[in-house]
Amino acid sequence: MSSLAQNIISAIHDVVGIEPVSLHEPRFPGNESKYVQECLDSTYVSSVGKFVDHFEEELVNFTGAKYVIAVVNGTAALHMSLLLAGVENSDEVLIPALTFVATANAIRYCGAVPHFVDSEESTLGVDPCALREYLKSITEQHSGFCINRRTKRRIRALVPVHIFGHPCRLEEIMAVTRDFNLVLIEDAAESLGSLYQGQHTGTFGLFGTLSFNGNKTITTGGGGAILTDDSELAKRARHLTTTAKLQHRWEYLHDEVGFNYRLPNLNAALGYAQMECLSEFLASKRRLFERYRDAFLDVPQVRLFMEPDFCRSNYWLQTLLMDESISDQRDVVLEDTNDADLMTRPAWTLMHRLEPYRDFPSMQLPVAKSLASRIINIPSSSGLA
Repeated sequence: MSSLAQNIISAIHDVVGIEPVSLHEPRFPGNESKYVQECLDSTYVSSVGKFVDHFEEELVNFTGAKYVIAVVNGTAALHMSLLLAGVENSDEVLIPALTFVATANAIRYCGAVPHFVDSEESTLGVDPCALREYLKSITEQHSGFCINRRTKRRIRALVPVHIFGHPCRLEEIMAVTRDFNLVLIEDAAESLGSLYQGQHTGTFGLFGTLSFNGNKTITTGGGGAILTDDSELAKRARHLTTTAKLQHRWEYLHDEVGFNYRLPNLNAALGYAQMECLSEFLASKRRLFERYRDAFLDVPQVRLFMEPDFCRSNYWLQTLLMDESISDQRDVVLEDTNDADLMTRPAWTLMHRLEPYRDFPSMQLPVAKSLASRIINIPSSSGLA
């Protein structure tokens, strides 16, 4: 075992003990069983039931979004947001190369083209300064739209991702979308509970999206949500995600092609109980960060990623950044930590390196490539604190 891996394992053990530890486990310390059983007793387990309404209301209250539409997963939330934002076949959508594949997949579901952009080390998210210079060099404005001079396609939207729960520089990103006539859709799948200058992530763009997968800060098993302040778009999102079915006592009437995307009541019951615990989960994650921060102070050439000054992160996944000089040891550390029953993971494979996305447009990605070679996520469950 390398000395670097030994130091990292020792630091993690100082915080979480020596038992086998997963990367991120859900916790169910509250009314989860009670509400799920109530849902079962009611027999309303599918997309009709009071827990869907309760869950959406809690998300409105917590995030500050005017409207929340609960759906089956974060990918469905992003797909629907893109469609309602006017993304059409062959449009380009700007996304970071450093993201989970679902961000790119949702764009392809629209028949649109993901266009990969670089990240910055200070936030792990989209670099607005580099993006601005890039767009200046490759685009022109025509009839109120941003046109890629190289491909002749319309660049319709920008989807920044709040990586591992850390907010991007949204003020500068919003300025880019205004100056280049782009729609802003936030992929806030990982950032429930994260704030940018006091405002919840996912509430700055035309749409924001959340995920409640089993590895997220709270879970509904599978689930997601669309956030928006636009009443007409919220109404349309609710209609389209419910198979575009018109209200009628018995007839099955559908006025357009819709999507079977609404969150089942059974899942919402779980989510409603989890929302009651969210403040506790967030406090635990911050305590875990603080303990890791102290434990890693004496580990050379490795630092624990800390929230930028302008935001408050939910610290969804605790993240180590290795110095570039030792990035070639990343895989050895991953192997040794996992052999020690400590589940660690690298960042995702960059989108432009995945087989389905090799031939799509991309700016130069020096920072994203560097980050992908140096990131290690370490055990992050809220219960570890």
